Amino acid sequence: MADSDSPRVTRLPPAAVRQAVRPGTAVVRLETTDDRQGVLDGVWWPRSRDIAAELPSLITALTQLLGPVTRVGLDTGAWEELPTRMTIDDRVVHIDSFPVGDDTVLVTRGGQDLLSLLVVPPHATPEAARAAMAEAVRAGSGRQAEQILIDTGTERAHPGERARASATEDPGAVGE
Repeated sequence: MADSDSPRVTRLPPAAVRQAVRPGTAVVRLETTDDRQGVLDGVWWPRSRDIAAELPSLITALTQLLGPVTRVGLDTGAWEELPTRMTIDDRVVHIDSFPVGDDTVLVTRGGQDLLSLLVVPPHATPEAARAAMAEAVRAGSGRQAEQILIDTGTERAHPGERARASATEDPGAVGE
């Protein structure tokens, strides 16, 4: 992959994230303390529910920051067409899928180091996403992912739910 084609990790402050990032940039924030006492280790804001389009930039960003990622655990109902593995940057990443209805992604690096990231839904407003991102990385936060999204005004909307809601509100609407 050419250097100009590789995904980038944004170092922008949260207020500038959605306005300034270029396509292909992973919007990721990680807790900045080493003690990892919070429920979540970080947060990810994908642009869609297409895992084939979104996961490579996340894995590349996390690998650059933390080292090689070996597994990713995702909610089956939150993503379109989950594969069992993907090759990202010449490395096989195994994908575990569970129908848990959780708003997190679990990332395993090395043999057993597990990170839990809040997933901000792609449809979130920039204000809600910034608030959710700030809370998810707040040192010592004991709030669960779902509660953070509720408290910041970001409702979970899985691919099929959005299409059904659009069709119900406007009979001429076409789902995503």
